[in-house]
Amino acid sequence: MESEKDLIVDVNSAGVSIALMENHRLIELNQESSQGHNFSVGDIYLGRVKKILPSLNAAFVDIGDEKEAFVHYLDLGLYFKAFDEFVKRSNPNADLKGMFSHIKIGQPLEKEGRIENVLTQGQMIIVQIVKEPISTKGSRLTAEISLAGRNIVLLPFAEKVSVSQKISSKEEKRRLETLVRNILPKNYGAIIRTAAEGKNAAVLDAEIMSLVDKWESSWKKFARSKSVQLLLTEYSKTTTILRDLLNDSFSNIYVNDDNVYDEIRKYISLISPDQEKIVKHYKDPQPIFDHFEVTRQIKSSFGKVVPIKQGAYLVIEHTEALHVIDVNSGTRSKNKEQEQNTYDVNCYAAEEIARQLRLRDMGGIVIVDFIDMESNEHRNMLYKHMQELMQNDRAKHNVLPLTKFGLMQITRQRVRPATEINTTEVCPVCHGTGKISSSVVIDETIERRLAYYVKEKGIKTLVLKTSPILGAYLSRGIFSILYKWKNKYKCKIRLVEVTDFTVLQNEFYNEKGDKLDS
Repeated sequence: MESEKDLIVDVNSAGVSIALMENHRLIELNQESSQGHNFSVGDIYLGRVKKILPSLNAAFVDIGDEKEAFVHYLDLGLYFKAFDEFVKRSNPNADLKGMFSHIKIGQPLEKEGRIENVLTQGQMIIVQIVKEPISTKGSRLTAEISLAGRNIVLLPFAEKVSVSQKISSKEEKRRLETLVRNILPKNYGAIIRTAAEGKNAAVLDAEIMSLVDKWESSWKKFARSKSVQLLLTEYSKTTTILRDLLNDSFSNIYVNDDNVYDEIRKYISLISPDQEKIVKHYKDPQPIFDHFEVTRQIKSSFGKVVPIKQGAYLVIEHTEALHVIDVNSGTRSKNKEQEQNTYDVNCYAAEEIARQLRLRDMGGIVIVDFIDMESNEHRNMLYKHMQELMQNDRAKHNVLPLTKFGLMQITRQRVRPATEINTTEVCPVCHGTGKISSSVVIDETIERRLAYYVKEKGIKTLVLKTSPILGAYLSRGIFSILYKWKNKYKCKIRLVEVTDFTVLQNEFYNEKGDKLDS
């Protein structure tokens, strides 16, 4: 049976949160902050070489981040000299399009070459982020630029056209290669992705031209000013995730914002027109993450202790160098079937661990301490089970067999910091002081603010957001507290319960959705 996949997109003042649900279970969570620009994978910069490191055959590059970014000689790409010539010759008055197509790609860089023979301090170079800054380390860069689309990855200053190995038909590979070679302008190469299988010339032509336009739009920036700057960023994270995830098994995409809804519909109509109908505009007053139970799953999934089936649980610890996951059996019966029980618990744990790796985007080395098993057969079965569970993970990974101590080592590509969400809360009543005022007076506190908004500010229609517990208290019975307030102040109050709120948390909004400050 095909699994049901839903994408829930929550747009709010802090940014965009995107939850991928599989059979209503949270599998991935991505957050895009609206506060300033982050240094994200795929972003292309004009950077300045700060320092050459001959001993590492690498260089530090300034891309505007306080942490210096790092590029190795082997990441300069085969045709770095063509990019370098293009940057040096570009100026506001030049015919950049003509210049780009006439630059000779020339001989590729030697594999055994030295970085000091190619780069000099102060040199301006075009670079792309392949690994985001993590902890104390700056971004990892490449000078081999690529622009990813749904069906095609465009490669400026390249000659190759390669086809995904996952396309098995030789005829289809030949058709796609011939087609793309005929469409590509001079001095461009491409990688044809698996999604391109069966696509017609018009779709591929439109995508290649849009990627070429996107790349060429960055030229004016460095032609005008040879300073450290962002040249190109991915579309929003929403469309990037859609590009990588969208497939025939995608069921629904729910969005709670007009502009992002239009952006996603437009994007899907470009890359997969027949799937445009799966985009749905969510207009319910209840917060979108609460409606789809995303908030509840975030709270239960991001703690240090993660419960799994039959009373068992995981303990997840993060260190600078690695992640450690301990599997605990909880209350497990000790009898003849103990070995089988242990194997079952380890299998449940493996399922949750595969989900947690994707959910938290944990990378680097992950050590899992499974419950000890006597049987070699069970160990091998658990190892194979873990490999199968990890197959849907888009990050490059490697799973090693269990050691005799019951430890499993997993390496997973780390391109951005692991997602950490603090699921503990300061006591909402005492605010961590240990002393509380009576919770009986909470309705009086809210009423004082209500009176101020209605009488002083003249606001007659309000939205009151509260936790479910406080909401139930205010609205219980026919003559509820809320009912009395409406009559007393001759105003409209709509109560919205927010799962994410702490017990006594409450906020007033006007009818347009703007938060009111008391």
